[in-house]
Parts: sequence; structure tokens; C-alpha cells
Amino acid sequence: MTRLNKQLGLLQGTGMMATSLLGSGIFVVPAVAASLAGASSLWAWLGLMLLVLPVAFTFARLGRNYPHAGGAPHLIGRALGVPMEKLAAFLFLAVLPVGLPALLTLTAGFWHALFALSDRGDLLIQLGALGLILLLGSRNAGASGLIQLLIALSIIGLLTAIWISGDLLAAPLATLPPVGQLQWGAMPAALAVMFWCYVGLEAFTHMGEEFKNPQRDFPLALLFGVLLAGFIYLAYAMAVVKFGVFGDELTNTTSFPVLAAMLFGEPGRWAAALVGYLACFASLNLYVQGFARLLWSMADEGKLPASLSRLNHNGAPFTALAWIVAASTLCTLVAWLFQLPLEVLIRYANGNFILVYLLAMVAGVRLLQGGYRWLALLGCLLCLGVFLSLGLEAAYALVLGAAFVGWRQWRRRKIERKASPAAS
Repeated sequence: MTRLNKQLGLLQGTGMMATSLLGSGIFVVPAVAASLAGASSLWAWLGLMLLVLPVAFTFARLGRNYPHAGGAPHLIGRALGVPMEKLAAFLFLAVLPVGLPALLTLTAGFWHALFALSDRGDLLIQLGALGLILLLGSRNAGASGLIQLLIALSIIGLLTAIWISGDLLAAPLATLPPVGQLQWGAMPAALAVMFWCYVGLEAFTHMGEEFKNPQRDFPLALLFGVLLAGFIYLAYAMAVVKFGVFGDELTNTTSFPVLAAMLFGEPGRWAAALVGYLACFASLNLYVQGFARLLWSMADEGKLPASLSRLNHNGAPFTALAWIVAASTLCTLVAWLFQLPLEVLIRYANGNFILVYLLAMVAGVRLLQGGYRWLALLGCLLCLGVFLSLGLEAAYALVLGAAFVGWRQWRRRKIERKASPAAS
């Protein structure tokens, strides 16, 4: 039975997938990775694009077979039981305190290339982005899909202009260092940050129920979006390395407008800042909408308060969205107050995402057959390796997960103790 309006087609879905992967990191993370591993990071981009394909194929197959607004937690629950579904949903929602402030910091960073913003000005831009998401989320999913497709096309157009003006087309592989000169010791730290760019696969699974033809279009949109985003990341990383626009945090967050200004002057700086903001906003929008659909789906199935399952006159889960935006606003204010560093926020958030990915890959092993089961098993190994590369930052996800499991066990024992006297 269809619970949400079917508004998405292949092109809209591809645009949403690509921009969800590009928006949160395309113009910042390549510079951060280059500051950690230099030109060696280019090979890391190639390797990561290949390694993430088993994860993408697994999500595509699972989404094709089981389209559901509950996304990855629903798939995990289908394979591993309701307690694991609730754990995955908790880990997903627990990204809010660190992941949403990181996304908003990236989003606001592009305005620093245009104006000398104070801390309060930066905060107002972040809160304004949340307000726009609330407004856009009151419409149906087709509106978001069309806007994000246009943003994806603008990113490709501007990056193509940079390659042409920067003479990268003449010798595109010249920036790749010889394999014998790679900084292998710096690769794990770079990969741990770079994986942020492929966070978005699990958020996209929440949109599967809103495709007109989910069995055909959902997996194609996911795979086309992943491949498109991967090549765009590599193309921009090559430009970053060639022109040396990387270093400290301020340089990394403003690398794209600075590079555009070097090639096209002041109009280039403005165009880059606008496109960069829209790209980050597109990714932020998909995540918040995905969080809202997760809450709505669980409420619709009786796992959360029924008030969260209400739809507005456009068929959008606006009540759940309003709760997510309110929680995001609170987390943003806390992160702004304590001035938490961007890289630390990214690595903490990655721990939660990768743990959810790992559980989803295990679900793929349980639910899929044939070659797709082997791809899911390969995805498990990839996620485990990236999770270990996080080091101490992985403790955020582990501690939260252990606390949630402990709380559930304590609650179950309490209910059993209350039921025991009544039974006797």
C-alpha cells in the first residue's frame, strides 16, 4: 500500500542522490583530504570510489526489493529484528548533535568568502538554512527533487569551466603522483574524513517509497548518482591539488570561491559561493527530510507517538519535520556556543553513519541472494575497515550504541519485574 505521494522519477532521483553526496563536502573535503595527505589523496579518491560500489549496489538492491520510508533502519529491522531497527534508528538520529552542525558549518562557510561575518552572522545563516528546509519540506518530494537536479547541473557546469580555464583538460593525470611516492601513512586519516562524502546512501533509502517506479528507477538513480558524484569529487580534488588551495580550516572551507576568483575574478568568487551554498543546502535538505521520514514511518507503524505520523495537505510529513528542525536548531546553538571544530564533528558523525552502514550490509547478507549477498559481505568488510580507521572518534558511536542497548535491557527487566507479581 502506498503511504506517501509518488513524485520522483529517474532524473529527479539521480539529482537528489548526486547532490546529497556532493553538497556536504564537494568544495571542502577534497581540500581537507589534501591538507592531510597531499597529492596522495587523489589516489585515495579513486580507491574509495571503487570500494564504496559494493555498499552502493547493496543499498540499491535492498531499496529496489523493499522500498520503504523507514530507510536503512527498516531494512535492518527486517533482517535482524525490531530491537536492531530501533538501535539503527537511534544511531541515525544521534547524528543530529554532531552531523547537522557540521553540515551547517559547511553551508555557512561559503559566505565567509564574500563577507566578513561575525559569529552571530554565521549563526543566523545556519538558522536561516533550517528555516528554508522547513518551508521546502512543506511541499511534496517532487519539489525537492527538481531543485536538487538543477543544483547538480550547476555544480557540473562550474567545475567544467574550472577545468577548461585551468588547463586541466590538457593533461588530466599530471597531478597524480607516482604510486611509489604515495604517503601511505597519511591515507587512513584522509579516508576517515573522505568517507563523509559518501554519507547519503542511507538517507536516500528513505525516499524509495516516493518513486513512481521504485523497482526500476530507485536502484538506477542511486548508482548513477554515486558514480556521478565520485567522478566530480576526483575532478575537483585534482584542481585543488594543482592550484594548492588547501591548508588550514579557513583555507579549506573557502577553497572553491578562492579558486574561482583566481581563474575568473570577482564574478567567479560570487558564482562559486552561491553554487557552493546551494550544493551544501541540497545535501542538508535531503538529510533533514530523511530524518523526518524516519520518524514519520516509525510513528505510522506504531513505534513512536501517533502525532508524528500526521501529513499536511501536500502529503508531506510536516509534523515530524518540525520536530527534526527544532532538534537541529538546539544542536546548532550548542555547537555554536562551544565552537566545536569542523573536522572533529565530521569524524564523530562518520562513526554513527558507518555503524549504520555496517548493520545495513549485514542485513544485505541476510536478505539478498546470489552475487548481491557477496557484495553485501564485501561491503561489511569495507565499513568495518573505515570504522577502525576513525580511531578514538569511533567511541562516540560505540558509547551511544552501548548506552541505548543497556537502557533497553534495563527497561525490559523493569517491565518484567512489574509483570511478575501480577502473574503470581
